[in-house]
Amino acid sequence: MTEMLSYDFMQRALIAAVLVGITAPAVGIYLVQRRQSLMGDGIGHVALTGVGLGFLFQSNPVWMALLVCVAGAVVMELVRARGNKQGDIALAMLFYGGMACGKMLVSVSAQSSGGSGSLDSYLWGSILTVSPTDLVTIAVLGVVVIAFTLGLRRQLFAICQDEEFARVTGIPVRLLNLLLAVTAAVTVTVAMRVVGVLLVSALMVVPVAAAQQLTRSFAATQAAAIGLGVVVSLAGVTGSYRADLPPGPAIVLLAIAVFALLSAVAAPLARRRHRHAAPAGPQVCDVVLPKQGGTTTDRGPAASQGLAQ
Repeated sequence: MTEMLSYDFMQRALIAAVLVGITAPAVGIYLVQRRQSLMGDGIGHVALTGVGLGFLFQSNPVWMALLVCVAGAVVMELVRARGNKQGDIALAMLFYGGMACGKMLVSVSAQSSGGSGSLDSYLWGSILTVSPTDLVTIAVLGVVVIAFTLGLRRQLFAICQDEEFARVTGIPVRLLNLLLAVTAAVTVTVAMRVVGVLLVSALMVVPVAAAQQLTRSFAATQAAAIGLGVVVSLAGVTGSYRADLPPGPAIVLLAIAVFALLSAVAAPLARRRHRHAAPAGPQVCDVVLPKQGGTTTDRGPAASQGLAQ
């Protein structure tokens, strides 16, 4: 461990892993609540266009990807809000077009500059090559994401559970929906150098799904997901250094292994609790959220105000 920490690039890699381990699940829990688990994957496809523009104009690909991701996320949210039947087709065109456009721009850039541009480090991540400038960018964007997702947790939880009720209570639903989409875009940009755009959605979703196996309240799930995100990110980077393996895939595979382990442990415990549970009387306002969409028990509209405690 001492030898590993003696290298500057490993110190930067571990710091970046911690930041991404926090930000990805912090945003991902809201996407899981809204059944938009693959939104991060779609934004990642769009991010490749920004990376390609960065190569073409010889500017920082991360900042260019951020601009394109934010624009793409806003378009995705507007399409979702309209509820148009053709929305899925429009989003598919946006996703695949973003990836194809990114590859095309990188090729044009390589031809015009005589270089050999490559998207591999952005597709699969390249955390060991994170520069001090990249680390500052990741840190600044990460702080913005954490401040938004934790500072507005109650309001975001409310709109994820029931938009109509949240709107009636005076919460600016449309604005928060747009800000949540933008925050997801920022998170994709933050995680791009760590796990790559093709795997970023996994780090946003899998720790949340793993935490759901052991927790029942929204706040506990969010805290556990962030903790798991940090642990698997650090363990993935450390293990990949020792075994000479790619860090991005190692982080994601480790997260999936943790999910499988917790699922195996939680299943018999849940059956035992159900078997020994006392018969309950009729409940008027109880609505147990499905496992896929959340981990909380919502007791009517008041839950949007109090359950996120």
